[in-house]
Amino acid sequence: MSYWQGRDFKKPSGGRIRPHRKKRKYELGGPPAETLLGEEEVRKVERAYGGNTKVKLLRAVYANVADPETGTTKKVRILQVKHNPASVDYTRRGVITRGAIIKTELGDARVTSRPGQDGVVNAVLIKE
Repeated sequence: MSYWQGRDFKKPSGGRIRPHRKKRKYELGGPPAETLLGEEEVRKVERAYGGNTKVKLLRAVYANVADPETGTTKKVRILQVKHNPASVDYTRRGVITRGAIIKTELGDARVTSRPGQDGVVNAVLIKE
């Protein structure tokens, strides 16, 4: 099933808007990747906007965690997803998105990358 990201043909009042053209291929979208913890699994999307390729991270084990005090970055294991402000359902299911708080071997970190779009989990250590 495709996801269409074009205009809705209904007004807030319930009336209809008459479309001036048909749906376009570039208005199609795909389902969200919803990255989870587990054995690393990646899906490549061959054709994205502009002919680019996308790497969707479906499962992740490691995160690149930056320490702002020392200015160093280390690849560490993700232990659990503590909180995801995007959705309470994502917190419950352990979905990793941008802004999620993850527990790592170094401590709690906030995810700064978009794993479902970039194919990597980057995070910054946060003070407790």
